[in-house]
Amino acid sequence: MAEEAVGAGGASRHGDEPALSRLVFNLPRPRPRVVVKADLLPSVSVLSLIGLVGIPLGWLWSRLAPGQRVRVFDGGQLIPLQLESWHRFDALAIYGLLGMGAGVVTGSVVWLMRERRGPVIMIAAVLGSLLSAWLGVTMGGAFAGGMYTVTGSPKVGDVLTKAPEIESWWVLVAQPLATALVYGLLAGWNGRDDLGRRLG
Repeated sequence: MAEEAVGAGGASRHGDEPALSRLVFNLPRPRPRVVVKADLLPSVSVLSLIGLVGIPLGWLWSRLAPGQRVRVFDGGQLIPLQLESWHRFDALAIYGLLGMGAGVVTGSVVWLMRERRGPVIMIAAVLGSLLSAWLGVTMGGAFAGGMYTVTGSPKVGDVLTKAPEIESWWVLVAQPLATALVYGLLAGWNGRDDLGRRLG
């Protein structure tokens, strides 16, 4: 009966797995180490390239954020018209959404660099996103200020359109946070010790 159960080549009729494979002892493979030296130069390139994304991001924000209509009062005071003060939040929310979108795209694109996957390139992407967010806020204010220039001297009672401003620096957290979240989720979904790197 035992001879009938085992066919030619030692393969069992009840399964495709050879019967001798149960006797082979597999040594555990060593865990891959974090590669730092080989990833330093690419990480600097990634950081600078992602940082430059802040310039078009700021330009896009300056075109999307609404201006705030204000009336000129005595002493040069600028008082917003009714409901116009809500645009302060609009400007902040628009940049926050733009930053989160840029962070999602950044995390996904950096993950596609399969031969450089790891914590070094992730840190570079997060720092580059932080630089991009700061540059976007700075350049966005400059772009918006150029669009809403006031010609001549305003008089009392005139209605002007004030350039949008970002009044909270907390918005800088949106882009790097989204980058880290997307990259971390993709790394967790991958589930491999080496994250599928092709190069050593």
